[in-house]
Amino acid sequence: MRLAAAVGVVGLALVAGLPPAIAHAAGGGLQPFQMVRSLQLVQDRIASGDHAALPMQRKLLEMIDAKLRQGDSEELGEPRNFRAMLVYAMSGGNPTTIEAAMARLDIDSENRGIGAGILNYLTGRPKEAQTALAAVDPMLAPPELGAFLALVKGSLIALEQPRSALTLFDQARLLGPGTLVEEAALRRIVDICGTMGDAACFVAASSQYVRNYLRSPYASQFADSFVSGIVALNAPLGLDRIEKIVAMMDAEQQQVIYLRVARRAAIDGLTELSAFASEKAKRKAIGPRQEEDPRALLYSSLASVTSDSIEEVQAKIDRIDRSKLSDSDRRLLDAVRAVAAEVTAEPPVPNPSAAASPAGEAAKPAVAPVAGADPARAGGVLVAAPRESPVIETAKADETTDPATALVAETRKKLDAIDKLLGEAAK
Repeated sequence: MRLAAAVGVVGLALVAGLPPAIAHAAGGGLQPFQMVRSLQLVQDRIASGDHAALPMQRKLLEMIDAKLRQGDSEELGEPRNFRAMLVYAMSGGNPTTIEAAMARLDIDSENRGIGAGILNYLTGRPKEAQTALAAVDPMLAPPELGAFLALVKGSLIALEQPRSALTLFDQARLLGPGTLVEEAALRRIVDICGTMGDAACFVAASSQYVRNYLRSPYASQFADSFVSGIVALNAPLGLDRIEKIVAMMDAEQQQVIYLRVARRAAIDGLTELSAFASEKAKRKAIGPRQEEDPRALLYSSLASVTSDSIEEVQAKIDRIDRSKLSDSDRRLLDAVRAVAAEVTAEPPVPNPSAAASPAGEAAKPAVAPVAGADPARAGGVLVAAPRESPVIETAKADETTDPATALVAETRKKLDAIDKLLGEAAK
């Protein structure tokens, strides 16, 4: 049965297009460090976009897990195998297996501290992990382990010490160029630089990721950070630099990025950026018919509803196919239509009966006298009791009697409603 399983794994490796040496290593019968080295080669293929290697990765992780569970303390305590065990843990391995294996080993306090730090990180105890790894210098460890240690340490302090985290992520890239570790480090750098407002760092890291790792199965996480960074760095970044980075993607990827930027920019009220991204998304429309994307029309309408002529906005939203929008985008469409309808509505006609009485004519009381009370009189004219907060009441009455002012006020209310709706959509 073991032979059959090994043959099956070797066959899977060959089908995945992996070199024969890796296929042999996958067959088992090797030491842990050899198997983990095969795992790293497979993961490097995945980082470069070879998704066919994903099944091989799962198989190798399962086989290494079994190997470590069965391994004796002498084999696992050998330095190369111990380091490989830690690399396996940080490569998607089973923390329970590592914890059980370490309990059987007689190792020095430094290695035990590193192992404890990694286990704490993998099991969701960041403070304990940070304490255990505080004195560890990734640059002094063997490169295959040091790259992972730098990545883990950087991830632990990214929120509190972003600058120090960037240094650690650069170390991870230096120790593991072209690997899944570098791919992960670049994703984190893009996120941090966008949050910190460092446009130069953001452009450099984004460009490197797009050139080398855009076909990675984790590229969607990069896209999240990339879009957020573009919106956050809108002013210092500039539209030309955004266009240069996105131009390195294929047409479908460009359209997706521009659509996401257009939506986020519209939500944040960045009219110029949203209009730019919407127009780019329309130009990058894919498919044989090159049809207008309803999302691009919607987001450009959101961006221009208060700047373009209402006729232009109305023409845009009239072309939108509601059935092709998501539920949240349909709500945005309804909001834009509500504003457009409000702006194009006929202004209210003043009520003639509300006009002021001619000079010298006695004013009618605003409030009827209370039954049984003696009304106050001045010059034979009935004086109504004063209303509460007369200045406020008068201001409101004056505002509603001006059709133009009333229309502006009502439109502002609609825009405030859109802002609230967009904020909820962003969440």
